[in-house]
Amino acid sequence: MGFWTETGASLGRDPKRGFRFIVQVTNIGGGASSDATAGGGIMWYAKTVDKPSFEISTTEHNYLNHKFNYPGRTSWSPIALKVVDPTSPDMAATFSDIITAAGYPPPVDANDHTSMQKALATTALGNVIITQIDADGNPLEKWTLWNAWISKVNYGSLDYSSDDLTEMEIEMVYDWAKLETMGASEYGDPGGAPGSPTGNSFFAPDGSSDPNPSDGGGPGFS
Repeated sequence: MGFWTETGASLGRDPKRGFRFIVQVTNIGGGASSDATAGGGIMWYAKTVDKPSFEISTTEHNYLNHKFNYPGRTSWSPIALKVVDPTSPDMAATFSDIITAAGYPPPVDANDHTSMQKALATTALGNVIITQIDADGNPLEKWTLWNAWISKVNYGSLDYSSDDLTEMEIEMVYDWAKLETMGASEYGDPGGAPGSPTGNSFFAPDGSSDPNPSDGGGPGFS
């Protein structure tokens, strides 16, 4: 039954709500790189954030008056994070510090050949975790960006006619994102078995979410 037809205790949990979320960046707010909850890391001044998304390209093959499509590369889209600058902590200083640590100093002279590199950029930012929570603060859905780094910083705009809080917008790119869910999947595999073949973890970099880790090429291959 749909959640809108239930009443009282049978309602169970609310559907996922767009305003119930937390953003954690381990190198902001005292978090440890190995644990986003250690010593802080929760961005209470975050205003909006995109959830990860991806697009799978298609390759076409034409034969006579027929067209056949094949899946191509998977490309993960950048995410935008909008924060209020509360002064303490100072977000303009914080993100400028991260960009500096990523390897971007203005050139001193013509012999200064330093530039940004991925290892520095990802290390400077640390782990980025976006978690949707329920009414009790329990996690429902957790995204961890893999090798995330900052690609754009907008320090906001000023306006004499506005009394709004100053906002900054940050864009981050990443290689992919790991998804962990608390709920069960309704997917049934081609063999008819109910539930997700990968459980509650998806796109894990260690291969643990691969339903056919030793098949060499997907179901049906050996």
